[in-house]
Amino acid sequence: MFLKRIHVPFLVEIAPREVHLAGVSTHPTGAWVAQQARNLPMDLDQRAAGLQLLLRDRDTKFTAAFDAVFTGAGIDVIKTPPRAPRANSFAERWVGTARRECTDRILTVGERHLSTVLTEYARHHNQHRPHRSLGQQPARSTLRRRRPDRCQGPTAPDSAWFDQRIFAGSLAEPSMRA
Repeated sequence: MFLKRIHVPFLVEIAPREVHLAGVSTHPTGAWVAQQARNLPMDLDQRAAGLQLLLRDRDTKFTAAFDAVFTGAGIDVIKTPPRAPRANSFAERWVGTARRECTDRILTVGERHLSTVLTEYARHHNQHRPHRSLGQQPARSTLRRRRPDRCQGPTAPDSAWFDQRIFAGSLAEPSMRA
Protein backbone atom coordinates (compact mmCIF):
# COMPACT_ATOMS: atom_id res chain seq x y z
CA MET A 1 0.00 0.00 0.00
CA PHE A 2 2.87 2.36 0.79
CA LEU A 3 4.91 1.09 -2.21
CA LYS A 4 7.65 -0.47 -0.11
CA ARG A 5 9.50 -3.61 -1.15
CA ILE A 6 9.17 -6.30 1.50
CA HIS A 7 11.37 -9.42 1.35
CA VAL A 8 9.99 -12.82 2.37
CA PRO A 9 12.49 -15.70 2.35
CA PHE A 10 10.80 -19.10 2.04
CA LEU A 11 11.48 -22.75 1.30
CA VAL A 12 9.42 -25.18 -0.73
CA GLU A 13 9.71 -28.92 -0.17
CA ILE A 14 9.30 -30.39 -3.64
CA ALA A 15 7.93 -33.85 -2.84
CA PRO A 16 5.01 -32.76 -0.64
CA ARG A 17 4.83 -29.21 -2.15
CA GLU A 18 4.89 -27.74 1.35
CA VAL A 19 5.89 -24.08 1.83
CA HIS A 20 7.76 -22.73 4.86
CA LEU A 21 8.00 -18.97 5.40
CA ALA A 22 11.19 -17.79 7.08
CA GLY A 23 10.31 -14.21 8.01
CA VAL A 24 9.42 -10.80 6.62
CA SER A 25 11.66 -7.72 6.43
CA THR A 26 11.88 -4.45 4.53
CA HIS A 27 15.67 -4.29 5.04
CA PRO A 28 17.06 -7.83 5.22
CA THR A 29 20.77 -8.28 5.88
CA GLY A 30 23.00 -11.30 5.55
CA ALA A 31 22.95 -11.80 9.32
CA TRP A 32 19.14 -11.64 9.43
CA VAL A 33 18.81 -14.19 6.60
CA ALA A 34 21.32 -16.52 8.33
CA GLN A 35 19.29 -16.29 11.56
CA GLN A 36 16.12 -17.17 9.67
CA ALA A 37 17.95 -20.24 8.32
CA ARG A 38 18.90 -21.24 11.87
CA ASN A 39 15.23 -21.00 12.86
CA LEU A 40 14.11 -23.26 9.99
CA PRO A 41 14.70 -26.64 11.74
CA MET A 42 12.11 -25.65 14.37
CA ASP A 43 9.55 -25.27 11.58
CA LEU A 44 10.48 -28.55 9.89
CA ASP A 45 10.63 -30.63 13.10
CA GLN A 46 11.78 -34.20 12.39
CA ARG A 47 11.78 -33.81 8.59
CA ALA A 48 14.87 -31.56 8.65
CA ALA A 49 17.09 -34.61 9.14
CA GLY A 50 16.04 -36.05 5.76
CA LEU A 51 16.96 -33.00 3.69
CA GLN A 52 19.99 -33.37 1.45
CA LEU A 53 20.15 -30.50 -1.03
CA LEU A 54 19.46 -26.75 -0.98
CA LEU A 55 19.14 -24.84 -4.24
CA ARG A 56 19.29 -21.09 -3.74
CA ASP A 57 19.58 -18.04 -5.94
CA ARG A 58 22.60 -15.75 -6.09
CA ASP A 59 21.24 -12.88 -3.99
CA THR A 60 23.95 -11.14 -1.95
CA LYS A 61 21.87 -11.61 1.19
CA PHE A 62 22.70 -15.32 1.10
CA THR A 63 26.12 -15.04 2.72
CA ALA A 64 28.68 -17.66 3.71
CA ALA A 65 27.02 -17.77 7.16
CA PHE A 66 23.74 -18.76 5.50
CA ASP A 67 25.46 -21.55 3.57
CA ALA A 68 27.31 -22.68 6.72
CA VAL A 69 24.00 -23.26 8.52
CA PHE A 70 22.99 -25.85 5.92
CA THR A 71 26.41 -27.40 5.31
CA GLY A 72 26.74 -27.88 9.07
CA ALA A 73 23.51 -29.90 8.94
CA GLY A 74 24.88 -32.08 6.12
CA ILE A 75 22.90 -30.36 3.35
CA ASP A 76 24.66 -29.55 0.07
CA VAL A 77 24.15 -25.94 -1.08
CA ILE A 78 23.89 -25.27 -4.82
CA LYS A 79 23.53 -21.82 -6.39
CA THR A 80 21.27 -21.39 -9.39
CA PRO A 81 22.92 -20.26 -12.62
CA PRO A 82 22.84 -16.47 -13.17
CA ARG A 83 19.68 -15.17 -14.86
CA ALA A 84 18.01 -18.58 -14.98
CA PRO A 85 14.53 -18.41 -13.41
CA ARG A 86 13.65 -21.89 -14.68
CA ALA A 87 16.45 -23.39 -12.57
CA ASN A 88 14.30 -22.90 -9.48
CA SER A 89 10.90 -23.29 -11.07
CA PHE A 90 9.17 -24.64 -7.96
CA ALA A 91 9.98 -21.47 -6.02
CA GLU A 92 9.02 -19.28 -8.98
CA ARG A 93 5.71 -21.13 -9.25
CA TRP A 94 4.91 -20.55 -5.58
CA VAL A 95 5.74 -16.84 -5.84
CA GLY A 96 3.41 -16.50 -8.82
CA THR A 97 0.65 -18.45 -7.10
CA ALA A 98 0.96 -16.42 -3.88
CA ARG A 99 0.81 -13.20 -5.87
CA ARG A 100 -2.18 -14.20 -8.01
CA GLU A 101 -4.23 -15.83 -5.26
CA CYS A 102 -3.29 -13.67 -2.29
CA THR A 103 -1.20 -10.50 -2.35
CA ASP A 104 -2.65 -9.03 -5.57
CA ARG A 105 -6.06 -9.03 -3.89
CA ILE A 106 -5.10 -7.47 -0.55
CA LEU A 107 -3.67 -4.06 0.30
CA THR A 108 -0.96 -4.74 2.85
CA VAL A 109 0.01 -1.91 5.16
CA GLY A 110 3.32 -3.16 6.49
CA GLU A 111 5.58 -6.03 7.45
CA ARG A 112 3.39 -7.34 10.25
CA HIS A 113 0.27 -7.34 8.10
CA LEU A 114 2.08 -9.07 5.19
CA SER A 115 3.49 -11.65 7.60
CA THR A 116 0.01 -12.43 8.90
CA VAL A 117 -1.49 -12.62 5.42
CA LEU A 118 1.27 -14.85 4.00
CA THR A 119 1.32 -17.11 7.05
CA GLU A 120 -2.39 -17.70 6.66
CA TYR A 121 -2.02 -18.24 2.91
CA ALA A 122 0.87 -20.70 3.43
CA ARG A 123 -1.31 -22.59 5.93
CA HIS A 124 -4.10 -22.72 3.35
CA HIS A 125 -1.62 -23.79 0.64
CA ASN A 126 -0.19 -26.58 2.81
CA GLN A 127 -3.39 -27.91 4.38
CA HIS A 128 -6.31 -27.20 2.04
CA ARG A 129 -5.30 -26.14 -1.49
CA PRO A 130 -5.40 -29.05 -3.97
CA HIS A 131 -2.24 -29.70 -6.00
CA ARG A 132 -2.51 -31.27 -9.44
CA SER A 133 0.80 -33.13 -9.07
CA LEU A 134 -0.41 -34.66 -5.79
CA GLY A 135 -3.62 -36.08 -7.23
CA GLN A 136 -5.68 -33.04 -6.15
CA GLN A 137 -4.63 -33.57 -2.52
CA PRO A 138 -3.26 -30.82 -0.25
CA ALA A 139 0.45 -30.88 0.64
CA ARG A 140 0.03 -31.94 4.28
CA SER A 141 -2.12 -34.95 3.39
CA THR A 142 0.81 -36.50 1.49
CA LEU A 143 2.92 -36.39 4.64
CA ARG A 144 0.56 -38.81 6.35
CA ARG A 145 0.73 -41.35 3.52
CA ARG A 146 3.00 -44.35 3.79
CA ARG A 147 6.14 -43.78 1.75
CA PRO A 148 6.69 -46.42 -0.96
CA ASP A 149 9.98 -48.29 -1.12
CA ARG A 150 10.99 -46.65 -4.37
CA CYS A 151 9.84 -43.91 -6.72
CA GLN A 152 7.36 -45.05 -9.35
CA GLY A 153 8.00 -42.26 -11.84
CA PRO A 154 6.32 -38.93 -12.58
CA THR A 155 3.23 -40.41 -14.25
CA ALA A 156 2.47 -42.95 -11.52
CA PRO A 157 -0.51 -42.15 -9.30
CA ASP A 158 1.59 -42.31 -6.11
CA SER A 159 4.51 -40.26 -7.44
CA ALA A 160 4.26 -37.64 -4.69
CA TRP A 161 7.06 -39.29 -2.72
CA PHE A 162 10.64 -38.79 -3.83
CA ASP A 163 13.83 -38.69 -1.82
CA GLN A 164 13.55 -35.33 -0.13
CA ARG A 165 16.26 -32.92 -1.14
CA ILE A 166 16.20 -29.27 -0.25
CA PHE A 167 16.16 -26.54 -2.81
CA ALA A 168 16.62 -22.91 -1.93
CA GLY A 169 13.26 -21.89 -1.94
CA SER A 170 12.48 -25.55 -2.72
CA LEU A 171 13.18 -29.28 -2.40
CA ALA A 172 13.54 -31.43 -5.51
CA GLU A 173 13.57 -35.02 -6.64
CA PRO A 174 16.88 -36.82 -7.35
CA SER A 175 16.74 -36.15 -11.10
CA MET A 176 16.93 -32.40 -10.40
CA ARG A 177 20.36 -32.76 -8.80
CA ALA A 178 21.99 -33.71 -12.10
